[in-house]
Amino acid sequence: MFHPRVILHPTDFSENSSYAFHIAADLARQHQAKLLLLHVADTLGAENVTYGEAASHLEPESYRRRLDEDLRRSVPAPAGVTTEYLLASGEAAKEISRVAREHSCDLIVMGTHGLGGLSRLLMGSIAERVIRSAPCPVLVSKSPT
Repeated sequence: MFHPRVILHPTDFSENSSYAFHIAADLARQHQAKLLLLHVADTLGAENVTYGEAASHLEPESYRRRLDEDLRRSVPAPAGVTTEYLLASGEAAKEISRVAREHSCDLIVMGTHGLGGLSRLLMGSIAERVIRSAPCPVLVSKSPT
């Protein structure tokens, strides 16, 4: 029987990601697993700081702190589940797989935007790339509409 001990939930704060979060939280609760909540930004460097942050010399640290606050506010830790918040930067699929390997994750639970046809061909699918490169099973969900 599959019994995950560490579950990774990457989030982009979308509705589909929120739906996947509830699945990840339920699975973590049922299996008494640790839940890792990950947000991958394009960069954690000075490129996305505000003028005020740049002027006060807080650049990357302030931006990183703001991302961490956004993650904690948008995806609150579920009651009764050991939760860890993580930030990464770079190409989302590569970073999700890297974090899963580094933290010995047993399962990744993520949402998909459900792109089809030409959109999927042009943009690709982060979920599909994670499935191909992940070191563990990946559960992909689409929010019911």
